[in-house]
Amino acid sequence: MGFLSVVRRWALRDKMPIREISRRTGLSRNTIRKYLREGAVEPKFKTPSRPSKLDPYADRLSACLLAQARKPRKEHRTVKQMHADLVKLGYEGSYG
Repeated sequence: MGFLSVVRRWALRDKMPIREISRRTGLSRNTIRKYLREGAVEPKFKTPSRPSKLDPYADRLSACLLAQARKPRKEHRTVKQMHADLVKLGYEGSYG
């Protein structure tokens, strides 16, 4: 069920005041009014697409994980060890 349909149900069927809808959703009362006026248009939340810092090292990480899958569990490398390898290759991201 879409976000707008929930807001419309609260306002029209449940007769909930706009102030209460605003309180529950965290949106402005003006925004709630706009959604109710517009009708069936779902709100569009912008999410920027950003490249990952690990993208240049994805092939290396995949190869490392495939190699570890064939080894016994006790011989697997830790995440800290893999991070240290990436830092040697030029990775500037943090461990955590």
